[in-house]
Amino acid sequence: MLVALVAALVISGACTLLLSRRMAKKPPPAVPTLTYVVAAKPIAAGELVTAASLKDISWPQTSPLQGGFQNVAGVTGRTTIYPVAAGEPILNADLAAPGSGLGIVTHIPKGMRAVALSTDDVVAVGGFIYPGSHVDVLVTYDIGHSSEPVTAIVLQDVEVLATGQQTEPNPKGKPTHVNIVTLLLTPEQAEKAVLASARGAIHFVLRNGADQKQVKVPPVDLAQLVNLSGLQARPSGTGRVRRPAKPRPAPYTVETILGNRTERTSF
Repeated sequence: MLVALVAALVISGACTLLLSRRMAKKPPPAVPTLTYVVAAKPIAAGELVTAASLKDISWPQTSPLQGGFQNVAGVTGRTTIYPVAAGEPILNADLAAPGSGLGIVTHIPKGMRAVALSTDDVVAVGGFIYPGSHVDVLVTYDIGHSSEPVTAIVLQDVEVLATGQQTEPNPKGKPTHVNIVTLLLTPEQAEKAVLASARGAIHFVLRNGADQKQVKVPPVDLAQLVNLSGLQARPSGTGRVRRPAKPRPAPYTVETILGNRTERTSF
């Protein structure tokens, strides 16, 4: 039994040694790869991509990148819409369409429009409107048959494209005091925004970006406002209180006697 046990150990050890040597000599199977273009350095939003800011890396063929580029020529000369970190693959969604130009136009999706509206610190919610914020647009205007102003919601849940000349929010969240706010609108919304800015005073109402609910609120006038405040509203119609007319003074009469003829003149 002892001899059989020793023989078994020797045979198993020899087989293990032989097998390990054969596996060590055999190279591991090659994994097929693809080449993708990545950023060689950080690229800011709105920056023109050059060949110096790009490099190639190997990528497993089993996990292809949707929208990735396999050659530098497809990326060079285009403008980034979003910032790209160093070493991050560049996707087609990160770039503006070829020939779209530079600046804010690279942030305008197909079918949308950018409309700039004048503002101040009060209209812009104290400067707390940033690029990417969502706002409602209100207009206060006068109706032709009434002297009282009316306020109505013109647009709801529209995105702020830029504040002043900034297309990126302040990283520290500080208020930004600007005179112009640019909104990202559809062509129909752009018509309403331009008409509202020409018809009356514009105000922005800041809303939660996750709140996309559309509400139906009728316009409010001064009569409704004072009724909500518990005050007595002015009579409807022209919106003004009629005052009693002043009495006219009595006319002066001058009597002229010419011989046997008498004339009376009033003025």
